[in-house]
Amino acid sequence: MAVATEARRVGPRRLQTAGSAKLREALVGYAFVAVPMAFFVLFFLFPIGYAIYISFYDWGILGKIGYVGFRNYHDLWHDHRFWRWPPHFHDGTAITNTFYYTAVVVPCQMALGLSLALIVNARIRGKAFFRAAYYFPSLTSSAASAAIAIYILNSGGLLNAFLGRIVGHPVHTPWFGQSSTALESIMGLNVWLTSGTVMLFYLATLQSIPTDVYEAAAIDGTSRWRTFRKITFPLLRPGHFFVAVISIIGCLKIFDQAFIVGGGKGSPAYSTETAVLYLYQTAIFDAQWGYAAAVGVVLFLIIFAFTLVQRLLFGRAEIGY
Repeated sequence: MAVATEARRVGPRRLQTAGSAKLREALVGYAFVAVPMAFFVLFFLFPIGYAIYISFYDWGILGKIGYVGFRNYHDLWHDHRFWRWPPHFHDGTAITNTFYYTAVVVPCQMALGLSLALIVNARIRGKAFFRAAYYFPSLTSSAASAAIAIYILNSGGLLNAFLGRIVGHPVHTPWFGQSSTALESIMGLNVWLTSGTVMLFYLATLQSIPTDVYEAAAIDGTSRWRTFRKITFPLLRPGHFFVAVISIIGCLKIFDQAFIVGGGKGSPAYSTETAVLYLYQTAIFDAQWGYAAAVGVVLFLIIFAFTLVQRLLFGRAEIGY
């Protein structure tokens, strides 16, 4: 009886001690999370909410002028510099150029990044060297690479000299100076610059695939192409989702190369005008901050919609990130 009574006395104390320990552990965890969450709220959620707020006002350089409701969005809907329907390539609209850029760059950089990942994941000599070499362009500043590309791709640059030797006559194409090739030149530059980062993402996913499936395929005598098509590519689905999301978001936010190449004005003939560049021009040059906020909100909704569609297409069960 004495032992049972003592056990009943100690039991609640142990429960109370365990409960307080869990509470302290939870408080410590929340304390660690509080600082990054505060930064996230302060520098991400608050600017989004504030942008939505000022998009309903005529907001200039001197502050709030007056409430306009949805007029900024109405004007944006009819703004032919922002978008035009039906769209045409090189028609000088920010949305058309951005979508065209995204539609070309995303599949190209995913294909190139996956090809490089398959190469450096194979059993070859100097694997570490090739990984570093392929990733090195991604470490270069995009602004610096664009400035160097301007010299390489001008009418008397290195590329035209190389092409002139191939075709047998001088080539003087100003790749960044004419509307028919300016945006495409930025596309090629960015595909090369971002392929190393895409390679790393795909390489991480490739190395997470169990080797058992490849051993079974080898025993069955499956060819390399069939192994890639039936085993490797489907099992890369989480990597496809992650790479596609970050690639599309990055392409929809293209700004620095378009700003440098076009001189901040979308030149030549607005062929390098992008959505973010148009937002910059509206906010900085025209000082129409309410209208620029509406542009930013619309761009945010477009990016969110693209991400949601990709999530639905790839399926939640297949996503490992």
